[in-house]
Amino acid sequence: MEKIPLTRAGFDKIDAELKQLKSVERPAIIQAISEAREHGDLSENAEYHSAKEKQSFIEGRIKELEGVLSLADVIDPKKLSGPIKFGATVELVDEDTDEERTYQIVGEYEADIENGRLNMKSPLARALIGKEEGDSIEVRTPGGEKAYEILKISYV
Repeated sequence: MEKIPLTRAGFDKIDAELKQLKSVERPAIIQAISEAREHGDLSENAEYHSAKEKQSFIEGRIKELEGVLSLADVIDPKKLSGPIKFGATVELVDEDTDEERTYQIVGEYEADIENGRLNMKSPLARALIGKEEGDSIEVRTPGGEKAYEILKISYV
């Protein structure tokens, strides 16, 4: 199995979600199933079927998160330097609109584009990897071609 790169923050967030599912969500859904069973005929018991469906989702998510954590390769970006790679925080300027953006390149399980956390497998991240400050890149996005200049690279 291939290792899954994660930052410490990403690892901790996944670990916290797993603990929440195991210690809070799982016992709550078991209790809900137990209460729904007490209502009698299970074939027409919507509460029971809903609780069982939620239990299935929770158990699947627990298995997924346990798998991710077992394959995790925690990388500390503070120990890195040089050209852009996993963990880098990159300040870019859109060469067409002069809009500046900052992204950190992270693994797919911690990616959150709304909060500036860019999946390392995304077209933009792939175009950035290996580049230096001052380089220009062109990226084909769903919205068309985009050109960016790399203003700053940091590892925080």
